[in-house]
Amino acid sequence: MTDQLTTPALDLENADWGPERSRTVTWQDPERSAEAGLGMAGIDYIHAIIDGRIPPPPISQLVQMDIAEAEPGRVVFSCTPDESAYNPIGAVHGGLVCTLLDSVAGCALHTTLPQGKGYTSVEIKVSYLKAVRASSGRLTAVGTVVKAGSRVGFTEGVVTDESGAVVATATSTLLVFDL
Repeated sequence: MTDQLTTPALDLENADWGPERSRTVTWQDPERSAEAGLGMAGIDYIHAIIDGRIPPPPISQLVQMDIAEAEPGRVVFSCTPDESAYNPIGAVHGGLVCTLLDSVAGCALHTTLPQGKGYTSVEIKVSYLKAVRASSGRLTAVGTVVKAGSRVGFTEGVVTDESGAVVATATSTLLVFDL
C-alpha cells in the first residue's frame, strides 16, 4: 500500500488569491520591420535590431526576450520570465523555453543568410533538463549553426539559468528560401 499525500481542502468559494497582477505589452508594426530587413543581409538585420535601429519583433516583447549578441553563425538572447509565463503546476511553461530556443536557432541561421534569403523552422527537438521559475532569474540562450546549406540549415540551442545551470537544449532543422 502506498501512502497518500493529503492536503487540507481549500475552500474555493472563499479563497484569498491575492491581488490581481498584470503587465502591459507594447510593440511596433512588424510588417514595417520585416520590410526593412528585406534589403539587408541577415547579420546586418539582427545587428540593426540589437542597435535599436529596427524595432524587435512583437514576440520579443511578449515573452520579454532580447538579442544580446550576434556574429555569423551564433546569437545570444536573454529572457527574464516572470509569473505571467507560469503553467498550472507553478513553473514557467515549457512553451516559453521552446520559443526562446526556436528563436536562437532561427536567428543563428539568419546571421549566415545573404540579402534576399529567408528561413522557417521545419523541426525542433527540445530536451527540458530543469524546471524554470521566476526565481531562476535571467535565462541566457545561445544558438549556433551546425551547417548552413543553400536549402536547409541545422542549428543547436542551449538555455542556461542565472546560476549557469543548463535548463534546456534543442536541435533544429530550418528551410532556407528566396524572399
